[in-house]
Amino acid sequence: MKTLVGTVLLLGAGLCLAAEPDRAPIEAVTSDGLPVRLFPNGRWEFVDPSKAEAARKLAADYPENRVRNAEAQGGLFGVGRTLMPGDKDYNRGSLNPKLR
Repeated sequence: MKTLVGTVLLLGAGLCLAAEPDRAPIEAVTSDGLPVRLFPNGRWEFVDPSKAEAARKLAADYPENRVRNAEAQGGLFGVGRTLMPGDKDYNRGSLNPKLR
């Protein structure tokens, strides 16, 4: 019974944390006078489509902005090591000799 209650509480907490308030983006202006759009989750983008596309291309060059590949293994909830195809440890199976 305690396990069931604990599971329900964890799932409820996860749903509460994942729910984002339904707020519209805020229009703002940078110190340089460029109009930007601020989103509730902390992201922002330029209002001008050409400047927004140039910023996306520039941001794609940074490794921290590359998302996890669909074929990658590991990295549960963004924590831990993510193994990409071609890595020596990719799909190696269990290290337990009884399960090999």
